[in-house]
Amino acid sequence: MSHVPTSESTEVVEPVGHVQIVYLGPVAPHWECRMVYGDEEQIQAFVDRVDARLRFLPPHDPQFRRNRERVNRDAEREALIVEWNLGYDEEPAQA
Repeated sequence: MSHVPTSESTEVVEPVGHVQIVYLGPVAPHWECRMVYGDEEQIQAFVDRVDARLRFLPPHDPQFRRNRERVNRDAEREALIVEWNLGYDEEPAQA
């Protein structure tokens, strides 16, 4: 039985845009999306979807983690780089 690589495992897609998603604080709206580069129409459509998923969710809300993953998958499909700024370091502490 031979293994045939799929296009998903070998295809490298160059990013077509970059968006920063910044947590603004505890008062809604909690998030701001900033375009770094890319097609304005594509970025705006993406930002509209991000806004619909995150507008009233602070990062400590349990729904935030699920919606953040949806945003990340959406960005991957669109070949966009997403940079999250939650206002704190997300790296787990080393013991």
